[in-house]
Amino acid sequence: MHTLYTIFIGLGMFVAVVFSALVFLTGKGDAMSGGGSVRTTFKGKAGFDDFMSRLTLYLGIGFMALMLIIDVIGHHAVSGQ
Repeated sequence: MHTLYTIFIGLGMFVAVVFSALVFLTGKGDAMSGGGSVRTTFKGKAGFDDFMSRLTLYLGIGFMALMLIIDVIGHHAVSGQ
């Protein structure tokens, strides 16, 4: 159980670093401006910004899931089950 916990901690740290770097490097700086502009692309093809937004969303969801798994594994390791 301890090995599994260590693997998930390492994976969680990796996802946290990648997620943080992605948010800081691709931030537009206009999150508080309330700009609700609608952006469309030619012929409906997804661009790089759409890909990065989707990747950020998936990394955030993955990070939250990993933290929940780590919490459950850690609780079971402490209680001795």
